[in-house]
Amino acid sequence: MKYFFLVSFLIINCLHLVAEEVQSNTGIDEILVTAEFNKGSLFNLPFSVSVLSAKDIKQRNASHLEDLLSMTPNVNYSTGSSRGKFYQIRGTGERSEFTEPVNYSVGVIIDGIDFTGIALGASTFDIKQVEILRGPQGTLYGANALAGLVNMVSNNPTENFYSEITGLISEYGGRSIGAIISGSSDSNFGYRIGINSSKSNGYVDNIYLNKDNTNNLDETIAKAKFTKSINNINLTLNIFNADIDNGYDAFSLDNTRITYSDKPGHDRQKTSAASLKIEKTFKNNSRIETLVSYAKSDLEYAYDEDWSNIGICNDSPCAFSIHGFDWWYSSFDSFERDNKNHSLDIRYISGSENFPWVIGIYNRDQDINLVREYTYLENDFKSSFDTRSSAIYSQIDSNISNEIKITVGLRFEKRKVDYLDNNGPIPEGFFCIAVYPRPESCLFNNEYSDSENFWGGKIAIQNKFNEKTMAYALISRGFKPGGVNIDGKINQENLNYESESMWNYELGIKTSLIDNTFFVQASLFYQDRDDVQTKQSFVSSIASEIEGGECPCTFADYIGNAASGSNYGFELELLWLINDKLEISSSLGILETEFKNFASYSHVDADPSNGVAVNLSGRDQSHAPNYQFNFFLNYQLNENIFINLNVESKDKFYFSDRHDAQSDSYTLLNFLIGYKLDSWEISLFGKNLTDEDYKTRGFGSFGNDPRKFYVTEPYNQYAAPRVIGVSGKKSF
Repeated sequence: MKYFFLVSFLIINCLHLVAEEVQSNTGIDEILVTAEFNKGSLFNLPFSVSVLSAKDIKQRNASHLEDLLSMTPNVNYSTGSSRGKFYQIRGTGERSEFTEPVNYSVGVIIDGIDFTGIALGASTFDIKQVEILRGPQGTLYGANALAGLVNMVSNNPTENFYSEITGLISEYGGRSIGAIISGSSDSNFGYRIGINSSKSNGYVDNIYLNKDNTNNLDETIAKAKFTKSINNINLTLNIFNADIDNGYDAFSLDNTRITYSDKPGHDRQKTSAASLKIEKTFKNNSRIETLVSYAKSDLEYAYDEDWSNIGICNDSPCAFSIHGFDWWYSSFDSFERDNKNHSLDIRYISGSENFPWVIGIYNRDQDINLVREYTYLENDFKSSFDTRSSAIYSQIDSNISNEIKITVGLRFEKRKVDYLDNNGPIPEGFFCIAVYPRPESCLFNNEYSDSENFWGGKIAIQNKFNEKTMAYALISRGFKPGGVNIDGKINQENLNYESESMWNYELGIKTSLIDNTFFVQASLFYQDRDDVQTKQSFVSSIASEIEGGECPCTFADYIGNAASGSNYGFELELLWLINDKLEISSSLGILETEFKNFASYSHVDADPSNGVAVNLSGRDQSHAPNYQFNFFLNYQLNENIFINLNVESKDKFYFSDRHDAQSDSYTLLNFLIGYKLDSWEISLFGKNLTDEDYKTRGFGSFGNDPRKFYVTEPYNQYAAPRVIGVSGKKSF
């Protein structure tokens, strides 16, 4: 916070200097949210939603969804990978994925394609807007949106021919180049095609390999959108391709950006995806919408587990020589996933203005095949995780009067899951020769099948006091499936975990003031979570296989349930067009979270062998900072030069529910100065100008440094340091 007051002082003075130059402007343009059943104005929607435009993406110089999330209140992310691809909304969401199948709490949709669980490909290239819906979306999207939903929408084809070339150069070897062509024909056919390639050496120096690119980024995104109108039928085809080959070498034994790994990992994704939307409009303005989507992704995630090399102990005594190990702890862990999902959503939307309603059916199939190669596994771990979801849903709006409207939504969903792996126990009475690796004839299957029925929905009442102010009250319910823990080290009492549900209670107001130049939306919310799913781990010594024994260690992840939890807080967003030159926007999130009736036997301070648990009741949930603040100032100096200044602040938060390691609170300062002349545009940008070392992932339950005899200590992954760069665009 040490820079916050200085920046605030400068901002206030800037406002004072230009406030007297007030000129007429056209006010804030209407902001449409496309994720709803009917495209609706942000002002009229009775729930909390943030909309980030292409202008916001440019001013932030954002290349990925992770670069935008801090602009919205009470939204956080976790890394533990090359990108922040695990998201939390209002304190609820996953933080990692390894062997165990994961059911996500935050859904990610890109142009109608389900990117939940494959958000490494959530590039902002040619994105028109990003919509972040906070709170359970039980009616709209069901099981994958317990905490909320991120909906990304690409730009549409232009009426006239348009093309552009973009480029970027920045510190740490950052460079990118992209191209877009767009247009329409007289036969109501539109097209927009683009490709972008971006690279960076990353912000880590590996001194063992003498390389500065072991945590690099190498991402190519190609996309196309085609539209066609035939009579009263509109067709929209989106095609998406991602080829991502990022390095992963982020953790250092010294908690710096200097690593010692002899075999750095990687974080890769190849995705081919498409969606087709068919809209048929009838004479009474009712319509049928059909959305078909498909995505196939090959995912590879791997890391050097020891974060070191065989020579790290050459200059000092180490745990190996003290304990007399006859092997060297050096391990590599690799996860290869083949992820396929396809969905079908058909809905009928009435054309009534006074009593609009929607009814629809939904089906989603997902197949995930995993191969894990790990140094200390006798055989490769293999599994398949297949889910089938079918749902029927409906939403009705009733205009009680000119001012009051009630919205009721309901969704019933049936989910069937089939799981199979080769890690089952040896059947009683079956004899296997103790050889390494275990022969195929001695590999037995774990099998799990289950079917669950869920329901979610909402009731909202909104009162439009006048054309400028609307208030609402909302009750909504979301759900998240349960499952089974499959690691052989998990005991029977932790084998299954229950499905989770959430009730969300919310009061909000949205108002437009000062001739539609000042827009404010604010909300108070309380969320009651039942059977809260929490990720836990058993830590066992590699040498002795004793749980809680001396490290180096292996980990058996599992998901458990706390009895309940609560998440509540306040959210504020504002946008003010002060005059034709000056615009400010800001957001504030206040969040309080806690567990209730949660005794953890996997916490680092627990003693499960003696039945001693750690009582986490009343403790904050993980990745749930108590406050988040963002402030943007945009100033058009003249017709050619513009300046953007951004202040971002976030409170500390726990990294995990099984230890007490926390991030540090931080404040960041970012800027962009641009020059635009005709079809040319060039910008100088700076991120994290004060070079803050802030953390995005952390561990605190094990030791990994042989030089310190594996004493338990925290380890952190850091976000980017100060980065200065130049970007440019030429349009034709």
